[in-house]
Amino acid sequence: MKIAFIYPGQGAQYAGMGKDIYEKYEEAREIFEKADKALGFSISKLCFEGPEEELMKTENTQPAILTVCVALTKVLQNRGIKADVTGGLSLGEYASLVLSEALDFEDAVRLVKNRGKYMQEVVPQGVGTMAAILGLENEVVEEICRVASEVGIVEPANYNCPGQLVISGEVKAVERAVELAKERGAKRAVVLAVSAPFHCSMLKKAGELLQKDLEKVEIKDLKITVISNVTADYAKKEEVKDLLVKQVSHPVLWEQSVKKMIEEGVDTFIEIGPGKTLTGFVKKIDKSKAAYNFENEESLLKTLSALGV
Repeated sequence: MKIAFIYPGQGAQYAGMGKDIYEKYEEAREIFEKADKALGFSISKLCFEGPEEELMKTENTQPAILTVCVALTKVLQNRGIKADVTGGLSLGEYASLVLSEALDFEDAVRLVKNRGKYMQEVVPQGVGTMAAILGLENEVVEEICRVASEVGIVEPANYNCPGQLVISGEVKAVERAVELAKERGAKRAVVLAVSAPFHCSMLKKAGELLQKDLEKVEIKDLKITVISNVTADYAKKEEVKDLLVKQVSHPVLWEQSVKKMIEEGVDTFIEIGPGKTLTGFVKKIDKSKAAYNFENEESLLKTLSALGV
C-alpha cells in the first residue's frame, strides 16, 4: 500500500470541525494550543463554535482549516499511519509542507492568516467572482475563457477532476463564460458565492505581499514528497517559496496532481480535514484507487478499519 495524505482548501470549513478530536486526543489539543498562541487569539474557539460569519472570513478560514488538518494528521500518525507522498488543494498545500517538515506549523498558520487577508483585500468586493463549469472537457472551458476574455479577465482557476473546472475573473467576463458554457452543453455552469476571484491573475498583488512574509520564514528539507498544485510535480526545497507565491494567482492543477501521485504508485488516498470533497475528486479521477476521509472520530474509525489498523 502506498499512501497519500491529501488536504482540502478553503470552502471546506464548518463550525464544529475538529472539536471531538480535540476533546479526545492530547496530540490534537497541542496543535490547537500552538495555533492559538501563534495567532494571538483563539482560533480553536472559532473552529468549534463559530460564529459562521467570522469563520467564513478568508483570513480566519485559512488558519482554521490548516489547524484542523495538522491536528488530525498528528492523530493519524500516532496510530501508525504514514504518508509516502502528500498534496493539498491550494491552502491545503501548507498542511502538506508542515507534514513534510519543510515548514514549521507556527510559521505556516501565521502565513495563511496573512495570505487570506491579502487575497481578500487586493480585489474590492463585487469586482471579481468564480464559477463552476461541469460536464465539459478542460480544453473546451479554456477556449470559452479565451472568448469571454474579450469583455474582461476570466481564467481557469481549479482543475478539480474530469468534467469539473472552476473559472475565475471579473464579474462580467465570468458571467459571459457561464453563458457560453451553457451554449456548449455544460451539464451545469453556475456562479459561485465567493468573496474574491481566487487563483487568477487579478490576485498577483496578493502573491507579492505574501512573498515579503515568506522572506522571513525558513524552508527546511522536505522529509516527505510534496506534489505542488502549481506544477503538478515535485516541490523542491529551493522552489517552495516561489511556488507558494505563484499559487495565489495561478490555477490549481488538482486533477493533474492526483494523476501524478497515481503515476508514483499511490493506491490509497486519505483526505485529512473538514469535508470529503477531495475524496470525491479522487474517485472521479480514478475509481480503482482507495480513497478515505478523516474529519472526526467516526470517519477516523472507519478509515482505520478499512486500512486494517
